[in-house]
Amino acid sequence: MQTEESLGYLFLNAFLINNFVLAMFLGLCPFVGTSARRDTAINMGIATTFVMLISSICAYGINAILVKYGLEFLRLISYIAIIAAAVQLVEMTLKKFSPVLSRALGIYLPLITTNCAILGVALIQTAKGYGFLQSVAFSAGAGAGFALALILMAGLREKLELANMPSVTQAAGLSMMLAGILSMTFMGFAGLGGSAT
Repeated sequence: MQTEESLGYLFLNAFLINNFVLAMFLGLCPFVGTSARRDTAINMGIATTFVMLISSICAYGINAILVKYGLEFLRLISYIAIIAAAVQLVEMTLKKFSPVLSRALGIYLPLITTNCAILGVALIQTAKGYGFLQSVAFSAGAGAGFALALILMAGLREKLELANMPSVTQAAGLSMMLAGILSMTFMGFAGLGGSAT
């Protein structure tokens, strides 16, 4: 079963309309944890987008094999293995070519493995029966939306560091308030492009 949605709509849907972080509330741990600085947020967004793309492409291929042999019950464990392998690839590459960035991302880099947004992309594309190009467009949109959410949050947090605020609203409390405001803002995109799914 393959749905007939345009590639542009799939990208826009995952990027803005149903942003995985700000509309679906998936991947909140790295969203809050790595959005203190804009440069870290940008790099985390790029790493997560790369992992989403790789895992989405692999999930499409593995799903075709599992369906062919009637082994659909192995989807979840297969997708988790793919995601873990993609994260290892990113982690090894960063340690080799950018050890400073690897240290800056810290524990959040290996935690991409358990990022529910990445697993959500693979499961949603399978459930909706997307073709190969549709899966790529959907995962690219989801990754770009994830990066956008991180960068917006980091920009806001950097600006608010300079503000004189009561101690009650600093640290985690401020992060949650900002996330809520950003989420409400993204809810405004809900009617964009016709019916949102």
